[in-house]
Amino acid sequence: MRLPSILTLLGLCSYALAGVTVQKPGLAVPAKYKSNRDAAEKIFVTSYNAYKEFAFGHDELLPISKSFEDDLGGWGASIVDAMSTMLVMGLDDLFNEALNFSSQIDFNTIPAGGTVSVFETTIRFVGGLLSSYELSGEQHPILVQKAKQVADKLAFSYVGDNVINFGHIDFSDNTPDIAVTNIAEAGTLSLEWFTLSKFTGNATYGDLTSKAVEHIANLATPLPGLAPQLIDPTSGQFADAYITWGGGSDSYFEYLLKYARLTNTNNNIFIDTWKTAVDSSIKNLLKTSTVGNHAYLADRDDQGLIRHIGSHLACFLAGNWLLGGHLLKNQTIINIALELNDGCWNTYAGTATGIGPEDFAFISSDGNFTGGDAITADQLAFYNQHGYYITSSDYIQRPEVLESNFYAWRTTGDTKYLDRAAAAIASFNKFLPPPDGVAFACLNDVNDPAAGFIDLMESFWFAEVLKYLYLTFDDPGHISLDDYVFNTECHPLKAPPALNSYAGSGTLIPQKPFTPHPVGGPRPAISPI
Repeated sequence: MRLPSILTLLGLCSYALAGVTVQKPGLAVPAKYKSNRDAAEKIFVTSYNAYKEFAFGHDELLPISKSFEDDLGGWGASIVDAMSTMLVMGLDDLFNEALNFSSQIDFNTIPAGGTVSVFETTIRFVGGLLSSYELSGEQHPILVQKAKQVADKLAFSYVGDNVINFGHIDFSDNTPDIAVTNIAEAGTLSLEWFTLSKFTGNATYGDLTSKAVEHIANLATPLPGLAPQLIDPTSGQFADAYITWGGGSDSYFEYLLKYARLTNTNNNIFIDTWKTAVDSSIKNLLKTSTVGNHAYLADRDDQGLIRHIGSHLACFLAGNWLLGGHLLKNQTIINIALELNDGCWNTYAGTATGIGPEDFAFISSDGNFTGGDAITADQLAFYNQHGYYITSSDYIQRPEVLESNFYAWRTTGDTKYLDRAAAAIASFNKFLPPPDGVAFACLNDVNDPAAGFIDLMESFWFAEVLKYLYLTFDDPGHISLDDYVFNTECHPLKAPPALNSYAGSGTLIPQKPFTPHPVGGPRPAISPI
């Protein structure tokens, strides 16, 4: 490999010290749990075989109508998303078939509707192709070539000297959709594009994406380290003041930490911003329910009011904080992360299906304001029993609760996390197969199995849910958290040996005066790398 020269090219520190460890040393899965690994693999194979029969070459299977949809470019998203899981599971025949397909994708083909998401395409296609290249022993350079082909198209989302990319791009003429984007769309490309730089020798990919993250991190924020959700690529300024670890913001915060680990960069802005964001969240957003004393992380709206809401998407943060707590050797972050993980699992434990809802809310000592509808009598009764109540009842095959559960197992060795993952597998097998369809569908209401199904099997069902479940029961030395960094689509990327410390500068970022700017306003000066 060409790592030393590439790391020098990208301005990263290439020295290795005795590294900090994340996983619990000597961890092993007790024999009585090992059948669950095979159960997760069986769900994967059953799902993929149904996809092959009714939707092969298309983005996602519609398991009830036994058809397909193409809303992710039409390039076979489920195939590329599934490839790294096939390699993790040792499903060589399926991988070879998927390799043959992916090697023939033409990303210059105009997708249905023309416009694609830069974020969604990056995490699935660029991430999936490069992860598969690494996991297959770097034997198939066509995977790097295809990742480069699609990234070269996506790079048109960076217009002129704008450091923030536009969120969507029309592949028919390479023009971006000129609209406000969010920090997740702008700040969740760095792992994949850095890895592309590593394998192509072209630093431009990594530079484009890391500069965007640095720009966001250097702007004034409503609370220290906590960037608001919306950002205008034209001006490079925030367009609102809403703070959340949920959708639209989530993976920006996730990648601050993971970029620092994947690159071992000596640029402190990534770790310092992540650490400051966590500190601000503990001080301002961490709440406990008045029933059950469950820990949740609230949102903060444009008016500075605390909204007592949570989401399945936001439940990734417990795993992210566990990773960061160990890298920073900060036991306070670890302890709070485990409490937040328990709070998110509580949303699974409280439903009739044993599966958590898309969105929920809670009552804390500082109130029950959610910014939405008032709590109903039925919701209050549910809250009084479970310590949260459901505000969006669907389950669209989200992985985040099981993702954090995986991190909790790998870092603590507490078998209660194995019990939880086993319970999720049982619930999926019981409640997700549609009686008149194939494979596994989404649910309308996790607390009412009779409410029926949503006719969709997400591509990330293959990439995330089933990989996290499989790895929970697999040999912990396989795809160790000390050897790999997962992108937000759960594609493992090989990490260099860990440093002895990821403490950054050792200081928190101070508060700066903050005012959101109107869309299209003047562009501020950008701090150089």
